[in-house]
Amino acid sequence: MEKEVHEQYEYARRRLRQKKILYFHFVLFLLGSLFLFIANKFFGFGDGTTQNWCIWGITIWLFLFILHFIKVYITDRFMNKKWEREQIDRLVALQQKRISQLESSINEENENKI
Repeated sequence: MEKEVHEQYEYARRRLRQKKILYFHFVLFLLGSLFLFIANKFFGFGDGTTQNWCIWGITIWLFLFILHFIKVYITDRFMNKKWEREQIDRLVALQQKRISQLESSINEENENKI
């Protein structure tokens, strides 16, 4: 029982750390986007280009943030250690079933030869 409580605690601690890092990434994204926008508009970085480079930088960063969000709130929520254990147990059970079928077919062949 104590092992389960410890696993639950570790899972909660890991999820909290993931969310904390995601929130930090969001704040960093906001501040970085603001810096890129100000550098482009008010300090004249990238004046020689016809494209708005800061928008491209912000868009790429937003895409990366969305990927991080999906990983934390969707992927890791469902595909955690418990899910891995269930998949491993299912695959091991399938292997055991196949092995027992092969053993029984070999035994039947040996009995038929005798």
